Amino acid sequence: MIRLPVSCQTTGTAESKGECMDKILVLDFGGQYNQLIARRVRELSVYAEIKAYSAISPGEIAKAKYKGIIFTGGPDSVNEKNAPHCSPEVLNLEIPVLGICYGAQLMAYLSGGTVSEAENSSEYGKTELTVKGGKLFENIPQSSICWMSHTDYISMLPEGFEINAETEKCPCAAISNQVRNLYAVQFHPEVTHTEYGTMILKNFIFGICGCKAGWKMDSFIDASVGKYKEKLRDKRVLLALSGGVDSSVAAMLLHRAVGDNLVCVFVDNGLLRKDEADLVENTFKGKFGINLIRVNASERFLSKLAGVTEPEKKRRIIGEEFIRVFEEEAKKLGRINILAQGTIYPDVIESGRGDSATIKSHHNVGGLPDKISFEEIVEPLRDLFKDEVRQVGIFLGLPEELALRQPFPGPGLAVRIIGEVTKEKADILREADAIFREEVKTRNADKSANQYFAVLTDTRTVGVMGDARTYGYTLALRAVTTDDFMTAEWTRLPYEVLERVSSRITNEVKGISRVVYDITSKPPATVEWE
Repeated sequence: MIRLPVSCQTTGTAESKGECMDKILVLDFGGQYNQLIARRVRELSVYAEIKAYSAISPGEIAKAKYKGIIFTGGPDSVNEKNAPHCSPEVLNLEIPVLGICYGAQLMAYLSGGTVSEAENSSEYGKTELTVKGGKLFENIPQSSICWMSHTDYISMLPEGFEINAETEKCPCAAISNQVRNLYAVQFHPEVTHTEYGTMILKNFIFGICGCKAGWKMDSFIDASVGKYKEKLRDKRVLLALSGGVDSSVAAMLLHRAVGDNLVCVFVDNGLLRKDEADLVENTFKGKFGINLIRVNASERFLSKLAGVTEPEKKRRIIGEEFIRVFEEEAKKLGRINILAQGTIYPDVIESGRGDSATIKSHHNVGGLPDKISFEEIVEPLRDLFKDEVRQVGIFLGLPEELALRQPFPGPGLAVRIIGEVTKEKADILREADAIFREEVKTRNADKSANQYFAVLTDTRTVGVMGDARTYGYTLALRAVTTDDFMTAEWTRLPYEVLERVSSRITNEVKGISRVVYDITSKPPATVEWE
């Protein structure tokens, strides 16, 4: 079950609201929580945009009239030769700055302080924070829990700075120079594990930066429809419709903008969930009257994947094959120069755009081949987080059962089948996954899980059915609880639900002899197995 935050009425593009809108710059130094920072700011109805530290100069920052700047975390040490450093001039623009984790260390380093390796005092996970004072911590208790993840620490304060919070191992958990409006925290206020993280961000955005809440969801829709009506006037658009939340919302948005000039191509690649292909066709073609072409290409995709076991190679193959199918369909339809995709922010960051570490490639982003025949790729949702996309869908009239669907990877079951992908494995996983999702929903266990699915491992184990020995696959069940999919806790599903699921799968799905449950959170794991 997907639950939307109450405050989720925000997002859009800066140009859609004009330069009068208060906005925060999130300066990206390569961490994996960077997009989450922008999402937290947007949830407070203040626009945030992300720029790589190397992509914008101090002069451009000043000209853009940002109300505040947030330095993100990152995987490097500020003392390394090639560590990402912005110009020290950024700290002298008279714009309030908040440094987070690596960003805090960088602020101290650029201001003349010392950052050292924390030999015996590195911290990871939930940590008790003791507050000493300061504007950033107004109305926050003296003792609370924060989320730490660091190996370096600020060992000597820069001149003019004071300590505002500490932990048992970190004497400079928060520092500030209130005269220069510079603030830094070693922990991560953007993650839900930090007890008063939202309040800290509020204090910075509203109390220190003086922002006004003016960023609303309906403005994104109006601006986007207007933008694409003009940009795509008299042009035919081919949309890659998977039937997932992202491409479905993209289809609704672009259909409102260009009407019958939108053609949705739905590729049944043999890697979809049970009955999903029929659901997609009946919904968009039957209910919404959107131009839709269904391409049955399962044999084509499975033949391309034969013998392939490496996850990234699977994604690249599927990404390229999708594009080739779209190109072929475009030629059949006549002149279609625009390809539309449902790419969203998490796709971009996890594909390693900018300086962030690559976790996995998405077929929408990192899996595209070097040469494609379309003149332009349009991605109307690429600046949005998943919850924002869902809200756009609901505003556009997409039924909740579609708008609130669980995330499903672009490569489909291919990345939920460990090892080589075959038709036999896909059929086994389809049936097992359907049973798992059915039982969780039927028994109301979905209220505690935001995403749940099955993974077919490449491990076979001995089993016994009746008097016969079996040697079947091990199936893993995965369920997570999260509000942002950037971090996630494994869901404590009731034992009776897991028992029922295991019993049904081993009895009803031929080829599976053992069922296990994944109890790993994100981090250290990702939600998907591949």
